[in-house]
Amino acid sequence: MSLQASLRIARGDFTLDVDLRLPARGVSALFGHSGSGKTTCLRAIAGLVRAPGGRVCLGDETWQDDARGIFVPPHRRALGVVFQEASLFPHLNVRANLEFGLARVPAGERRFALGPVAEMLGIASLLERMPAGLSGGERQRVAIARALLCSPRLLLMDEPLAALDLRRKQEILPYLERLHDELAIPIVYVSHAPDEVARLADHLVLLDAGKVVASGPLTAILARMDLPAAFADDTGVVLDTVLAGHDEDDMSRLHFGGGSLFVGRRREALGSRLRCRIHARDVSLALERPQRSSILNLLSGVVTATAATDTPGHVLVQLRVGEAVLLARISERSRRELGIMPGLPVWAQVKAVALLA
Repeated sequence: MSLQASLRIARGDFTLDVDLRLPARGVSALFGHSGSGKTTCLRAIAGLVRAPGGRVCLGDETWQDDARGIFVPPHRRALGVVFQEASLFPHLNVRANLEFGLARVPAGERRFALGPVAEMLGIASLLERMPAGLSGGERQRVAIARALLCSPRLLLMDEPLAALDLRRKQEILPYLERLHDELAIPIVYVSHAPDEVARLADHLVLLDAGKVVASGPLTAILARMDLPAAFADDTGVVLDTVLAGHDEDDMSRLHFGGGSLFVGRRREALGSRLRCRIHARDVSLALERPQRSSILNLLSGVVTATAATDTPGHVLVQLRVGEAVLLARISERSRRELGIMPGLPVWAQVKAVALLA
């Protein structure tokens, strides 16, 4: 069961023209700068905006096919939508807000129950509270719970963290990760924040000026050399790692397809899967294994490609490290003096590893 959406919407000087095929499970992120068409695309999938001649299908269920005269209105589509603002009913407590979502679905067709959803999103203790007494992060978790209690086959999230400050974002991100890990339904997540996308997404759709620039697995898209301008200073890769052990210096060791990385001590059980991000700006290169360096993470690799960047005097270098790919951003002078070119063996020094989960 995949989500398919062929949409074309013209508005003045802007035209959204996309043909999407998204996975049946996991988080598919629509990513791009403001005005790239992310929200318009999501609203068209929801049926809130109609794309003339469009087609939207979720598995064997067709929500729009203008060629056959089919258009299912938003309230009859088996989906839940979460916007930037929680939009809770202010005169109802949390329990009543959730029951509103539950009431939309006949008892025999409900896929989620109030109690388990409240526990999953950490709002079980808030059920008798009024929306006015909740923090921004709490209100947004209630909004997500209400959307799930509509028993959707698809969950759409339009920049759900955009209205929150950094502290509230950090509060809610672990709950979004639980949705990713525990729900069997696909999620389409709109964002212009690279860190959110790197932490949550499995599949990445990069939009620019209403067109799909790239679409595919997150790790593969982030490692591409033709897309660094889309991420600017956030250019880097995401690695899936396994917590392999600890050492006496309060460090933990992560294994991945290209070797090991050391990070500050983790509390997860050995064998836990952890996602980490390595920015290109935090990777330097050497022709020989560095000796007596303060940088612990040294990886042997081979240069596979180089490309110019938007920053004058800098280049991007792609490395194959075992089964994995890294990106390094170095100066043009360093590239020239080291003779960096495809096929050259190098050592990568990873100055920082950001754990995302």
